[in-house]
This record gives sequence, C-alpha cells and structure tokens, in this order.
Amino acid sequence: MSFMFRPAIREEGALLIGLIGPSGGGKTYTAMRLAKGICGDNPFAVIDTEAGRAKHYAGLFKFDHGDLKPPFRPDAYTEAIKAADEAGYKAVVVDSCSHEWAGEGGILEWQEEELIGMVERAMKRKENAKEWELMETFRMASWIKPKTSHKHMIQRLLQVRANLILCFRAEDKIKMEKHPETGKMVVNSLGFQPVCSKEMPYELTVSFLLTPDKPGIPQPIKLQEQHKGMFPVGRQLDEECGKMISEWAAGGAPRAKSEDPLPPGAKPAKESFPEIMERERKRLGDERFLRILGANGFENIDQITERKQQINIYRIMAESVISS
Repeated sequence: MSFMFRPAIREEGALLIGLIGPSGGGKTYTAMRLAKGICGDNPFAVIDTEAGRAKHYAGLFKFDHGDLKPPFRPDAYTEAIKAADEAGYKAVVVDSCSHEWAGEGGILEWQEEELIGMVERAMKRKENAKEWELMETFRMASWIKPKTSHKHMIQRLLQVRANLILCFRAEDKIKMEKHPETGKMVVNSLGFQPVCSKEMPYELTVSFLLTPDKPGIPQPIKLQEQHKGMFPVGRQLDEECGKMISEWAAGGAPRAKSEDPLPPGAKPAKESFPEIMERERKRLGDERFLRILGANGFENIDQITERKQQINIYRIMAESVISS
C-alpha cells in the first residue's frame, strides 16, 4: 500500500466556540449575536437547559428553541445537538453546557451515584467492611462510566457540521493559603474558573472568558493564530464576527474585523448619530438612556460631537443590552 501526499487545501469546517463567564458577562446574548451573524436571515437553534430563559431574547433574534431537561447526561446533549445538526441549522447555541458537568444528573452526580452503588454492593458482600475505606477504594473506578460518556460526547461534537456555540458558567474560585510573612491563613482568589471538566475549554476550537465588567468582550482562553482575525481581542463579539465565522467555515480566507463596530440595528451609512440615539432612547427607555449618558459625562446627545465619543456611546448602549 502506497502512502500519498497532496498539497494542503483548507476545506469547509465548523467551529466549536466556548463562551465562559459568570452571570452578567453576556454569554447568552453574545452567543446569539454570533449565531445571527452566522445564519443571516435564517433561524439558528438554541438548546436551552435553563427552563426556557433563552426565550427572553425571542424579540431580538430569530431562532428555534428546544428544552433540554434533566438528567443532564452527556448522551442527552449529544442527541439534542445531533438533532439540530440533522435539521440543517448553520449555528447551534447550547446554554448552558455547565449542566453536563454540575447539573442534575450531570457528571458529578453520576460519579457520586456510581460510587455509592459500588460501596453498597461491596458492603453486602463483605461483613464488617468499613464504609470510608470502601469509598477510597472505589473512588477512581466510579469515574469510569461518567468520564467515558463525556469523552464520547466530545468526539461526536467534532463530527457536527453546524457551528456550535457552547455557553459555560464560571465561578470565582478561592484558595486558603498561609501568608509568607505573617503565617496567618488568607483567602486568595484564583479568578473565574469554568464550571465544566478542566479539559473542556481546550477541547474546543476557541474559548473565551466574558466578565461582568466588560460584557461581551472576549478574554482568550484558547485562540490560535488562524482564528485571531475573527475574534479581535478587546472588541465586542458581534454579528460581524459571526459573518466572518460563516465565511471561514465555508472555506474562505480569514479577514480582519472592520473598524467602528455598532450595536445591532445601527446603520451608519443611512442613519445620522441623532437618529441612532433616538432609536436607542425608544428601545432603552428615557430613564435608562439618560442614566447611560450621565454616567459618561453627558447631559444630552448634542454634547457628543467627536467620532470617538459617538463610537464609545454605541458600545455602551450594546453592553447595556447584554447586562440586562
């Protein structure tokens, strides 16, 4: 059998995108902005594990909704994503993937069920067995089924043709450590950690942390060189990023994001700044609109004359939607 080499040509391929963050980081809204950019006028799919909360965005985006209910086994996620892929959606949002790890019937609960079952069966076979010794004996074995199922889920995700946008919760982890000078125990923050298996963010094509102080603005966890043009650091993830993802997935060359991003619906070529602000005022309401202006040192829009100031207000208006 001869082994052949041919010139490498980039072909069609979808991305696995992870958005990780605590409440207020803008995960759901940002995921939907990306999905809208990928799908254009066509609907995207949303797999919702949070009792229909994704439907709060139904007035802003065009999507088809599916409830994923407990137990949140890896196979349940796989089946739901497979159904969306076979239905032909170009983008699928999963909110939240953290339930597969820490939700009802997820990996952690499954491992505990396995461990308890192993210990109970062993105690029936052995008289005078000590429960705590059996717990330690079977702890490693109790992870076999849950982790094997999780690995199978990851392998199946890599075969999906749709672009997957997976949302994960994050928690601010702390660690008790002894102060080197005083010797007293102190609490040190380890920063936001994703609620998922520790390998999961690195199994994806790209993954980002979104924090409440900068909603929708990505802090890369995994971002390789060939994808950097689609996800500019320090710039909000939006529909334009989604369009670039769609072009890249179709086999096109990556391109840089254009300057002066505007929030959804803004059309600088056709609308003046006062017209855009009037539309934003109606959308946000007078009180919230004026509060945003006041927080940035303006009493009214007539004071916002410089282009940089106008762009900054555009971004703040978009972040206001994310935080809501």
